[in-house]
Amino acid sequence: QLQACGGGLVQAGGSLRLACTASEHTFDTYAIGWFRQFPGKEREFVATVNRAGDRPYYADSVNGRFTIFRDKSQHTVFLEMNSLKSEDTAVYYCAAGRWELATTQNLFDYWGRGTLVTVSS
Repeated sequence: QLQACGGGLVQAGGSLRLACTASEHTFDTYAIGWFRQFPGKEREFVATVNRAGDRPYYADSVNGRFTIFRDKSQHTVFLEMNSLKSEDTAVYYCAAGRWELATTQNLFDYWGRGTLVTVSS
């Protein structure tokens, strides 16, 4: 239902854009968010956006550096990541859920496979 892509290796200070593509039904029905997981740690919330696409919400750690937005024509939610830091290195997951602006994993129903982001210092 969800396919995430766009990860890769980037130098600190650089940018990457992740994409989460959904079916039309999923895109229209669910809010979509991004989480990330560091080795040996639980997944943590990164950003989410409501179905209308006009209310993004960010974790404090990425606020001002990351931008989440929806493209209805592509059924895709993008995560634009700028000013990347080594501590952003993680596997990034997108997820879809019925609760708008949710930030906890258990409120998301569907998950895509992760995409690895590596930021070299």
